[in-house]
Amino acid sequence: MNPRLKRFIATVGVLAFLTFWVWGAVTLNGFLPDIWWVDLIFFTVAGIGWGVPLIPLLRWAERD
Repeated sequence: MNPRLKRFIATVGVLAFLTFWVWGAVTLNGFLPDIWWVDLIFFTVAGIGWGVPLIPLLRWAERD
């Protein structure tokens, strides 16, 4: 497969995944208590956690 096509597919996949991820994080936050430290922990985990599921997609896009 052409490397440019693989990168395009990966870009669309990342954008779709991040859209879902942000929507899910905001929705789940609505069910949590409104305490500042709960928000801090939740958004720290959500902010760091999005990269882990994308690693296989990005590796695939860079592979020959």
